[in-house]
Parts: sequence; C-alpha cells; structure tokens
Amino acid sequence: MDADFADTRLARLAAAIAEPARARMLCSLMDGHARTGTELAAIAEIGTSTASVHLAKLKEQQLVQVIAQGKHRYYQLGSSEVATALESLLAIAGAPQPRFKPSTPPRLRHARTCYDHMAGELAVKLHDSCVQQTWLVGDQQDNSVYELSQAGEQALTNLGIDVDLTRQSRRRFACTCLDWSERRPHLGGALGAALLALSLKHKWLERDLDSRALSLTREGKKQFQRHFAIVI
Repeated sequence: MDADFADTRLARLAAAIAEPARARMLCSLMDGHARTGTELAAIAEIGTSTASVHLAKLKEQQLVQVIAQGKHRYYQLGSSEVATALESLLAIAGAPQPRFKPSTPPRLRHARTCYDHMAGELAVKLHDSCVQQTWLVGDQQDNSVYELSQAGEQALTNLGIDVDLTRQSRRRFACTCLDWSERRPHLGGALGAALLALSLKHKWLERDLDSRALSLTREGKKQFQRHFAIVI
C-alpha cells in the first residue's frame, strides 16, 4: 500500500504542517509550554470549532499530544523529535520563535501550592533540576511517571526525605503535573508532596495566610541553589 511508504507518510506530515493556521499552532508550542484549544485558536486567528478540526489533524499525524488536567485539555508537541524537526524548519525559514507570556499574578506564578505539592516557576525549575541531574528517571512505558535513580535516592535521603516511607503511599510515587501558569511539568505525587513538606519544615518556603502563594525565604534561596542549582 502507498500509505506504507516513507515518502507518502512524509507528504502527509508535510501537508499537516503546511496549512498556515496549523503551522502557527505548532510554532506557538515550540517554547515547551502546553496550551488549550481556545488559546491555540486565538493564536491561529480562527474559531474554536475550526481549531478543533486542525488539532485533530495534527494529533492524527502525531505532531501534537493531548494532556488532560482536571477538566481542561492541553496540547503540546508530540515529541522531542517533532520539536527538533520544527526547529530546523524554523531555522530555514528564518522565523523568530514566540515567547510564552503567562497572565497569572506574579506571586502565584513564582511559587504556590498545588494540592499538597509545589507549583509555579520554582517548582518547574526544581523538576528540571532533578531530571537534569538524573535523580528522576522516566518510565519507558509512561513518561509521566518517575522513579529515583540511586544517585537521586541518596541525594534526597541526605536532604532528610524518608524515600522508603514515601514509596509506601497508596498514590503514585513521583509523576509529572502540568503547571497551569508555566504550562510545563512540575513534580507531583508522593515525592512532590514530600519535597514541599521538607521545604516548609526547614523554612525554605513559607505559606501565605490567605492564598496558595509560597514565599521563598533567604535561607530557601541558599538551599535551593546549593542542592538543586536553582538561582532565583
């Protein structure tokens, strides 16, 4: 069958990218932030119903994937390979990449609670640091789930987290949670909750009395830089 040939699949893939509205949607996702269908419709300057058709086409070609977060559905690029391919095409086209501009109030955007774990810019940086240091290792079957490497387990144990006790929780041990202001993952699950509890216990973070905002203390700045190489 023609559909089995690489050149035919390439043509279908190129056709999906070539439509201007779909191209604008894909370019907007190049910054790594997930967006809703409504946001992508506004970016592409089309109606939401038309955007749904375009997004279905992009999903069919595995150019985007859908993340369900509560009642909301967010779209992000289908894989790092898609991002690499688009980046190469953008370089050829000489097009600047758009920047994501969150509308969340600054205090909540910086650091806040997400149920029982940390969210916001600081939490995203914490997640990225743990991944970059290979403390967190993604599951081969589900890249939204993490396990600790030996180095990660030792590092967090040294910080004072009882890793064995955390694993005994009936919930997921460690997983990604899409951050609604940064639109990138922060660390959720029992391990995410343990890190927040540790930060509050040592007064690296302080809770706001009347909101979900978290304040990073002077000691917290030093400790997050020392242990996670996070500079705020």
